Amino acid sequence: MKTKKQDLKDLTGPELQDKLETERDTLGKLRFNHAVSPVESPAQLRAKRKSVARILTEMRRREMANTAQA
Repeated sequence: MKTKKQDLKDLTGPELQDKLETERDTLGKLRFNHAVSPVESPAQLRAKRKSVARILTEMRRREMANTAQA
């Protein structure tokens, strides 16, 4: 079974960008819904934040690898 990190490594740059946008939108909606009425599981918020962080980390890792090669 692939880890979440491995799944992100398999994606291309534009796919990562799309996934980041989707995750940020979902996180925003969860935060709004949580402000209006408490979410059933606050762990959902934490999971989405971590997902966004993983995507940003992978993008930064690729950026650093590209600058190191140049």
